[in-house]
Amino acid sequence: MSQSVTPELRQWIVEQALAGHQPEAVLDAMVKAGWTEDVAAIALEETLRDHLRQRAAGKPVAQVVAPAQATTAQGVRVPDVDLSVSSGEVDVGDRRVQVVASLQSPRVLVLGGLLSGEECDALIAAARPRLARSLTVQTKTGGEELNPDRTSNGMFFNRGESELLRNIERRIARLLNWPVENGEGLQVLHYRPGAEYKPHYDYFDPAEPGTPTILKRGGQRVATLVMYLNQPEQGGGTTFPDAGLEVAPQRGNAVFFSYDRPSPATRTLHGGAPVIAGEKWVATKWLREGEFT
Repeated sequence: MSQSVTPELRQWIVEQALAGHQPEAVLDAMVKAGWTEDVAAIALEETLRDHLRQRAAGKPVAQVVAPAQATTAQGVRVPDVDLSVSSGEVDVGDRRVQVVASLQSPRVLVLGGLLSGEECDALIAAARPRLARSLTVQTKTGGEELNPDRTSNGMFFNRGESELLRNIERRIARLLNWPVENGEGLQVLHYRPGAEYKPHYDYFDPAEPGTPTILKRGGQRVATLVMYLNQPEQGGGTTFPDAGLEVAPQRGNAVFFSYDRPSPATRTLHGGAPVIAGEKWVATKWLREGEFT
């Protein structure tokens, strides 16, 4: 049975926030009252964001939740782009990145011009000799394994292993307001015609026995940044089935999404659609809660 978010519920959420109750306590109360967790989380986050925007013009908002661009309705800090100065583009020091599109739930941003053409070519050239069949995390042990859902070739750079990577990592850290050391090494993937990555989540499932081993290296993943290094002739988009969204791969652009907890309620199910013609190159950066070692 579906549950509707009414104006009365939104008003109640605002009243609880103004009374000083933490978002996680409000969410817990909603679940105990019979709301499903995913509906409650979405209603809570959207209501608080809308309320903050309405008050931002003339009244302080820190008493409700702060900062809006870095804290979710779960009260968990995650990487994000600060759009408080300008919703159209972001200064990242050595270039300006365009905000092409923005979704709040799930939190997805499409970014233009994050990488230069020369940087895209250099990443492909550096990665090409080191490519191997892409692996996925082995959730039973915390190791890696071949997965028939992922039919690309790929490799990992070590964080900061070249000046090219250091420049890109600094830019990402500034863009997403997240420390360089909390990022995994950049992964480059190569998809030929027919290759794909079926819909999946990037967080580590707490129910799997290998997850505690994985989390020792920096905690949970909390966000993903996929950068497009070329533009396939046809296909190869990044899909978000729960949001009805597909991001077309364009050289130098990127798609960013965050997830404040390891749960399908984040609506961050995503995949790499099959490449129909040509080839596709992407570079992926995963962000962790803490320092990745």
